[in-house]
Amino acid sequence: MANVYDAAYNLVNTLKESNEYKEYKKAKEKIDNDPKLKEMIKDFKKKQFEIQTMQLQGKQVASDDIYKLQQLYQIISLHNDINEFLSKEIILQKILADITKIIAEAIDFDNEFLKDLEENS
Repeated sequence: MANVYDAAYNLVNTLKESNEYKEYKKAKEKIDNDPKLKEMIKDFKKKQFEIQTMQLQGKQVASDDIYKLQQLYQIISLHNDINEFLSKEIILQKILADITKIIAEAIDFDNEFLKDLEENS
């Protein structure tokens, strides 16, 4: 019988060998080596998380807050290293979401709520 944890670690190793992950790590290293850029991204993600949390809790998010977040994104994404990092991060997040979806569907895991989320996105 196969150990699912061994299979998971094999998947991790495969991901680490992928071009998408290598490009993400390269972009992340640039950010990590520049405290100013790292702080800018941290601030953006914190604000993004706060808004997403409010939305998930069913709370009304002020349109002004969403506008400010969009403006912040437009400003920080003008920096090439930040734009590259965020782009590579999105690609890696998509891969991880796809893997999760593949596994959930393969084992007939009840993920109907995900379909609702996708339709509302």
